[in-house]
Amino acid sequence: MQAKLPRHIAIIMDGNGRWAGRHGLPRVEGHKQGTRSARAIVEESRRLGIQHLTLYAFSKENWSRPRDEVDFLFNLLGEFLNSELSTLMRQNIRLNILGETGELPLATRKILQMACSRTRSNQSMQLNLALNYSGRLEILRACGLVLEKGLDPGNLDEQEFSRYLYTSGQPDPDLIIRTSGEIRISNFLLYQSAYSEFYFTETLWPDFDAAELHRALEDYYLRSRRFGRVESV
Repeated sequence: MQAKLPRHIAIIMDGNGRWAGRHGLPRVEGHKQGTRSARAIVEESRRLGIQHLTLYAFSKENWSRPRDEVDFLFNLLGEFLNSELSTLMRQNIRLNILGETGELPLATRKILQMACSRTRSNQSMQLNLALNYSGRLEILRACGLVLEKGLDPGNLDEQEFSRYLYTSGQPDPDLIIRTSGEIRISNFLLYQSAYSEFYFTETLWPDFDAAELHRALEDYYLRSRRFGRVESV
């Protein structure tokens, strides 16, 4: 089974608010519990030998949420990174950000820059946080960079184009997980997910733990990834 481990897992972390509602708690408590799940999944992925893990933390569309909730999310992110930096260093995990960081609050940008800089040389696993992220805008951004470079369209192929994506140098996700029962990808890694396997679970993100990750991996093990080819008999 080790040979079938995905190199890259991406997760749409959904259901914090619903988890809080079901427990009679404010939405912010769902987000707090969600960070505990994120910590557990990062640690288990590292233990299993997953090379790349991408967590969809904040989308472009999330700015439409109430201002106090958005402020809380960024404060929580800062606290999470400050508290987990020593763990990232100890476990040799490199932090990388996917998204338009220039639009994030200044304090958040400083913490992200510090954490990314401190972990730059780590090599056991790459942890991507998708922040202020949009799959469509990522593709448009890449097109703009290609035009700026003045590349000949006749020489442009998928490998060259992928160099201009946020995930440049990383493998496309083998497995994309979405929690909370929603069956859509919500503008997440649109280009990179062309041949990804998808796993949808009713489990809300704050309840998604190492055991739930193993259930997703067991489902992944049973799949035959043919990439358009015919399976040999």
